[in-house]
Amino acid sequence: MTATVEPGDIVTVEYVGRFAGGELFDTSRYDVAEAAGLADAQGRDPDEYTPLSFTVGTDSVIEGLDEGVRGLAAGESATIEVPPEKAYGEFRDERVREYDPETFEGMVGQEPEIGLHVHAENGLHGDVTAITDEAVVVDFNHELAGKTLVFEVEVLSVQ
Repeated sequence: MTATVEPGDIVTVEYVGRFAGGELFDTSRYDVAEAAGLADAQGRDPDEYTPLSFTVGTDSVIEGLDEGVRGLAAGESATIEVPPEKAYGEFRDERVREYDPETFEGMVGQEPEIGLHVHAENGLHGDVTAITDEAVVVDFNHELAGKTLVFEVEVLSVQ
């Protein structure tokens, strides 16, 4: 009998991650990333696309993916739909903050620009999403917050 994935096992998977609408956001497969234009967008080398290994039940990946591989065996494939609450959480308006441009520049040490990634003293990471004369808007939500994620996984090994 083939062993199936249980908590404590180290599982290695190939994966293709898409939003519910089908748009690719991440993958371990270079050919998939290249075909979708993601490889160029991410600026990653082909050898950076590798299978994902993790210990099941240790919070090393999002909850929905961890739960979704349980019961699968090496060689099996599955499509796992992960709602926001088992991925990166719901989008929260209170995590979008506005700063006075001068205050922002003093805190960050550089002029704001759209897309600038910042690290707050409280450990949060955010991205500048808007700039006006009066305010710099920083979104501290995870970029995948509020999104349902769909993973096509192939289990390569279970240890």
